[in-house]
Amino acid sequence: MCVVCDHRLTVSEEIICSKCNFHLPRTGFHKNPYENVMAKLFWAQIPIERATGFFYYEPHAETANIIYELKYKDHPEVGEVMGRMMAKEILGSGFFDGIDGIVPVPLAKGRQHQRGYNQSMEIAKGVSEITGLPILSKVVKRIYFKSSQTNLGRWDRQENVEKVFELIDGTTIHGKHLLVIDDVVTTGATIIACSKELVKAGDVKVSVLSLGFAKS
Repeated sequence: MCVVCDHRLTVSEEIICSKCNFHLPRTGFHKNPYENVMAKLFWAQIPIERATGFFYYEPHAETANIIYELKYKDHPEVGEVMGRMMAKEILGSGFFDGIDGIVPVPLAKGRQHQRGYNQSMEIAKGVSEITGLPILSKVVKRIYFKSSQTNLGRWDRQENVEKVFELIDGTTIHGKHLLVIDDVVTTGATIIACSKELVKAGDVKVSVLSLGFAKS
């Protein structure tokens, strides 16, 4: 069944039907990857190169079911399929040019054990399949999970993720251009906190990719 409208999929469709795919509120940020509203969240915060989200995420909208199914309803395959779809669509724009590897935003061990998988890793798998970029899952870790970001404001979100990430292996990413992947970007606080650890490796550039972008 389509994760958006719950109608039966045809044999050629995966996760989302053609009609819902056609009406998916795409951001188009990859066409102007440095000077869009999402990229501006990271200006002066991290050495940002490019940023794009695939579609506008609005809680309780039908299209938000893509995120809900992936994140809360035990459907990791949604991440991989949507990751492939997203990568195919933006591949021709040059968004991935010069990027050396993918860093999925890590979950805390307890949180990942509870969910059974990391949704950002599932998205990264799909993107990696299309782009051929390696996934660098051992360079940064999440030390602990404070609380969900869902109902927090901008400043509370930043405080909630401050110092929750830790660089493990900086030697493999020194001088690299990294693509940080998360499921949804709202204020950018999680990406910023994670990237601040990555740049400690030295001479690191960051680009950001997410399935959803929540308008503030």
